[in-house]
Amino acid sequence: MVDAKNEKVIPYDDYELVVGLEVHMQLSTQSKAYCGDQNEFGALPNTHISPVSIGHPGTLPMMNRTSIDHAIKLGLAMNMDIHRTMHFARKNYFYADLPKGYQITQDKTPICTGGYLDIKDENDQPKRIGITRAHLEEDAGKSMHDQDPFDTLIDLNRAGVPLIEVVSEPDLRSSKEAYNYLTELRKLVRYLDICDGNMEEGSMRCDANISVRKKGDTHFNTRCEVKNMNSIRNVQRAIEYEMKRQIEIVENGGAISQETRSFDAANGTTFSLRSKELAHDYRYFPEPDILPVFLKENDIENIKAQMPALPQELQLKYTKELGLSDYDAMIITQEKETAIWFESLIAITSEYKSAANWLMGPIKAMLNERAMHISNMSLTPSQVAGLIALVQSGKVSSSAAAEKILPVLFDDPQKNAEIIAQEMNMIQDAGEDEIVNIAHAVLAAWPDKVAAFKAGNKGLLGLFMGELMKKSQGKANPKIASEILQKLLQ
Repeated sequence: MVDAKNEKVIPYDDYELVVGLEVHMQLSTQSKAYCGDQNEFGALPNTHISPVSIGHPGTLPMMNRTSIDHAIKLGLAMNMDIHRTMHFARKNYFYADLPKGYQITQDKTPICTGGYLDIKDENDQPKRIGITRAHLEEDAGKSMHDQDPFDTLIDLNRAGVPLIEVVSEPDLRSSKEAYNYLTELRKLVRYLDICDGNMEEGSMRCDANISVRKKGDTHFNTRCEVKNMNSIRNVQRAIEYEMKRQIEIVENGGAISQETRSFDAANGTTFSLRSKELAHDYRYFPEPDILPVFLKENDIENIKAQMPALPQELQLKYTKELGLSDYDAMIITQEKETAIWFESLIAITSEYKSAANWLMGPIKAMLNERAMHISNMSLTPSQVAGLIALVQSGKVSSSAAAEKILPVLFDDPQKNAEIIAQEMNMIQDAGEDEIVNIAHAVLAAWPDKVAAFKAGNKGLLGLFMGELMKKSQGKANPKIASEILQKLLQ
């Protein structure tokens, strides 16, 4: 490609992208990190506050135990080392929306270190992304610049909400890998019920540390940190833009400045906010008002025993044990609620492929048609297991079951598939002798068509089948009827 400024051809393909992500996630606790203020999104501004969260002199913080438990869950799920002793620190910085002027965080002793998250790379192949650390801290309030034409307004409801920050190794090599990493991480915290992962509401936020280097180089170059991206797609867009920007600077003889940049979603560009702060700029020192935390082995073991099956574990189960395809397993595990519902279904039926087909086909179609989420669906796994058994027995065709029986089951969790089929006179219980008699009658009524069939027009079998099913009033099993017709025609 050509740089429009000086007509120079820029060899973008000669460079490699290096990305590490810092992901902040609000923990789903009832109260804030260090006080009893309610932790809830969407309340009126400045209604979930107290002297502690607005930094009044003389107030003392108290540790929220649930936030520690949530951090342990995430650490276990990402194969991290859980540290048994941890201290908290004060991060001193000008926070316009954190009244006490510092943030309580973890510096030297994060709760979790090491570990990894498995994702798919640019070519849809497995790749392991290293995790540096995960530490607990508190969120700042929210500054609103678009509510008043003259002033910035501050909402402190979010101040003090518990966060966990997950810092990856600089192992990501494309914007697609970053997208996949964030998608897997969000899925994981939703399965664990520790964060809702909603980037639009700010409960999951991502900063991307981005640099470039010539392919084949092993050293890391100066990086820029990009903030303020409110969707996973925008993280991908920001990385793509920033990679191109940095390559052009280097190719034109410039140097990359270490700085913090923001992303403008409207035009897909990044712009400078400030020069990047270093750790010593924050003047960390031990938090004097919170005692060190000591974890016991049985605390961690108890949490581990209560953890649900995780997405990748379920995908392995579905493909290796149940014989489902990778695609089926991926779709079923995309949402925790769907996986839980499917787990209940396969506990009462061994027709695993049929169960997956019904869930991803007719059931999903009805959910979409009614604009309904599976968590609000009254259709029960036992009803679907009965429907599968009815079709497998040959008493009802799969199309009739999907078009006529499923909608009734959808609206009434007390209904039974077989009873509905009987009430609708849909049971295919015609005996073989009866089907033979009907088949003879059909063929006798269409002698010219029979002759045409025998002359090579095999498509006429559909005509004979339609007439047979009509005369049997749907009582004939289509498979048996087809076999009888073909035998008679031969």
